[in-house]
Parts: sequence; C-alpha cells; structure tokens
Amino acid sequence: MKVTFLGTGTSQGVPIIACDCAVCRSADPKNNRLRSSILIESDIAKVVIDSGPDFRQQMLRQKMKTLDAVVFTHEHKDHIAGLDEVKAFNFFNKMRMPVYASQSVQQALKREFAYIFSEDKYPGIPEIDLFEVTDQPIKIKDIELLPIDVIHYRLPVKAYRIKDFTYITDANYISDEEKEKIKGSKIIVVNALRKEDHVSHFTFQQAIELMQELKPEKAYFTHISHQLGLHEEVSKELPSFIELAYDGLQIEI
Repeated sequence: MKVTFLGTGTSQGVPIIACDCAVCRSADPKNNRLRSSILIESDIAKVVIDSGPDFRQQMLRQKMKTLDAVVFTHEHKDHIAGLDEVKAFNFFNKMRMPVYASQSVQQALKREFAYIFSEDKYPGIPEIDLFEVTDQPIKIKDIELLPIDVIHYRLPVKAYRIKDFTYITDANYISDEEKEKIKGSKIIVVNALRKEDHVSHFTFQQAIELMQELKPEKAYFTHISHQLGLHEEVSKELPSFIELAYDGLQIEI
C-alpha cells in the first residue's frame, strides 16, 4: 500500500498578499506546499483524506483517473473547500462519490455546499453519498481506516490509522486513551505548524516530543507553515527518525 502527500502546507500564517519571505521565494520545490491532504492507494482502491482548496490542482498533478472515496478529518475550509471537484470523477468513473465525515463535518458540508444537497438538483452538480464517521473502523474496498479522536483547540478532529500508519493533522492535544490507538504505528504523520506557540496546532518542538513519546520507526511532519522555515535548514534540526514531508513524497505502508 502506498501513501502520497498531496499537500503538506497550511493557510495558517500565510498573508493574503504575496509574501516575500525566504520560504515563499525559494526555488526548492520542497518549500512549495499546497494545503494538507494525502492519497492512500492499494492494488484496488484509492482514497483521499481531505479535499482542501487545492484539491483540483492536486488531482491534476497526480494525474488521477479514478477515486473511490473522500474521507474528512474536520470541517475547516482548508480541508473541505475542494469537494465540488469530485464531480469530475462522477462523470468519468460513472459513480457517486462516497464521502466519509463525522456529524459535525456533514453539517458543515451541507452549509457550505447547500446546492449539492438541495432537493431541486441542478444539472452537473457533484453526486455524493454521505457516510458517518464514528469511532468504528471504515472499510473502503481493501483499505481500512481506524478513526482516532484528537483535539484542535476546542474542535474535535479525526486522525486515522491505516495498518501501521497513522495520519494526524490539525491537532494540539491527544488524550492518553486515543494515544493507545496510535501506539505501535511504524509510521506517524503529525502536524508541526511553526516554532512559536499556537493556540490549536502542535509546534515544531511539541511534535518532536510527541514522536519521542510514541516512538514510531519513522515520523513525518506536515501542515507546515512558511513560518517554520526552509525545508533544508529545518531538516537539520530534526532527530534522525523524523523528516519534514513535502508535496509529492511517496511512502510504502
């Protein structure tokens, strides 16, 4: 099974106007980050976790021809804004798109994309089927995802474990009970926004300490703000088992 990082960036800390900092001016593609999302691929299934504002660009960049489901972590706009683009897969794959989301995320989707759920269906709108994410495993063909509850300031967010791989985005607290679901993961991906304190995200040092506690064989940082610094320079500050993820990185799980 393979995981591709579709995006490793964030809207946090990014100014509306063009930024002239070293990261934003960098020629290193590892510093060019779209909003955080991953693609999980088995021999028979392709599943995306989160469809942010860059979803269309990410799908085009990966030359995606098919997609079996979209799974959401939480309802913030930088993780749901691209849902409309699943209509391309409706058309080419001749299928309705299964979408997995908690009750709160489903409510947000129905607010943000009211036309999708309207009883008066407009031609060409996305066709989706909603499935509720609880604490029970999700089975999409041969890909099984175990939901894990993490906290993003006051907002509940779903992390997911697939086999010995765990993906955590937008969090700054994980209870001991939920950590038990993560322990034993050989690979963990976790958000590490910046070095300065933040109200709702793990900082660089907090993410390092969490990985030292959970002890995966390998860890990757994602949801990286440009405030963290240049990929090459920040990488030198990491323990040997941790790496900064970057858009397009592929790993076997």
